[in-house]
Amino acid sequence: MQFKQYPSYKNSGVEWLGDVPEDWEVIPSKFYFTERKEKAESSDKQLTASQKHGIIFQEDFMAENGRVMVVMKNPEILKKVRPNDFVISMRSFQGGLELSYLEGSISSAYVMLKPNLNVVDIEYFKYSFKTTRYIQSLQSTSNLIRDGQALRFNNFSQVKLVLPPKADQQKIVSFLDTETTRIDNLITKQEKLIELLEEQRKSIISHAVTKGLNPNAPMKDSGVEWLRDVPEHWMTPSSKHLLEIPITDGPHETPNFVDDGVPFISAEAISKGKIDFDKKRGYITPELNAIYSKKYSPKIEDIYMVKSGATTGKVAMVETTEEFNIWSPLAVFRCNKNKVLPKFLLAVFNSSHFYDALVLNWSYGTQQNIGMGVLSNIEIPCPPLKEQAEIIQHLDAQNTKFDKLISTQSQLIEKLKEYRSSIISHAVTGKIDVREFGA
Repeated sequence: MQFKQYPSYKNSGVEWLGDVPEDWEVIPSKFYFTERKEKAESSDKQLTASQKHGIIFQEDFMAENGRVMVVMKNPEILKKVRPNDFVISMRSFQGGLELSYLEGSISSAYVMLKPNLNVVDIEYFKYSFKTTRYIQSLQSTSNLIRDGQALRFNNFSQVKLVLPPKADQQKIVSFLDTETTRIDNLITKQEKLIELLEEQRKSIISHAVTKGLNPNAPMKDSGVEWLRDVPEHWMTPSSKHLLEIPITDGPHETPNFVDDGVPFISAEAISKGKIDFDKKRGYITPELNAIYSKKYSPKIEDIYMVKSGATTGKVAMVETTEEFNIWSPLAVFRCNKNKVLPKFLLAVFNSSHFYDALVLNWSYGTQQNIGMGVLSNIEIPCPPLKEQAEIIQHLDAQNTKFDKLISTQSQLIEKLKEYRSSIISHAVTGKIDVREFGA
């Protein structure tokens, strides 16, 4: 799609805007928006703000995310939100300002902005307030990250905004609604393709670790519900009989974190089959690590399984000799390599059949979890070591193929997201003239 520019431009005098169309106004934001300081009414339902959902009722947010939030009963500490208000939220601010289509109450920690609807098209500013350059400009008015200062109306007022004629705002919105919907549909298709590829990968893994690679191998009833038939010469021992040490976990206490030291990880660090140290809980001192290491000290090829929380059943293998330690939500499997190869056991854990077996054994309290006793007794398909190695080699080749396909789709998704962000930014700041598309 080719876009032309506006007939003439002027210097806005505002860094985040740059040059803007000649007939667009550049005025302090307080002339377009005023701060709503109205107190909430006792009958108002409580709202919350998030990047993913925007402004929604707090009860809906809790149901969607499985989280419990404090419901404030005192209307004196709540503010009124009306439809078409914009909300500045500390929690969701990294994604820009949020537009409310709802009436309700919200914490006084939020700032409510009431637009002048005579000159402002709220949907135009919904797009504008989400652009990276605007967000960065607003962030620069506060020591938000360094000192934890809250963003207030004064910060918002410091950033000048551009105001096209209202008819042009509406045409820009019409274009962006159409174009972002088209891009979002393309992204959804690519995401569904990735999901399909991941399902195919899991299916291949499941078949290889439960049926083997020889389609003509004689089969037997394993006597294990989740395995059913396995090759005749395979064993199906409990996992505890395949391990060098009993299944263990990290400390059942909250450590004192320090600014630097030994990385300390928990369930959230188990991501996409790897240990993501960027998602560590923090650092502990070498002295505390020495105490924790008396119970467990990480070793290459140890396998971690999340045993509590939303990601129960996710697994990853230790691939580093760097010092770190783990928290109690992670169960540790250290293979006896005379019986089972770590990569084979990891493949079993990554199979859809095994995951289904785990789900059947979950218990539920405040969150889903699975006990180490259950994990110790769950049966594992176990071919001879030579055959395990052959299966690993086969799965490595398959994983390489799927990784390339998924990487290609992921790169396309990122390009689509970049294009989406760029087209919004260029349209709302007048770098491209989309009025004929939005007519």
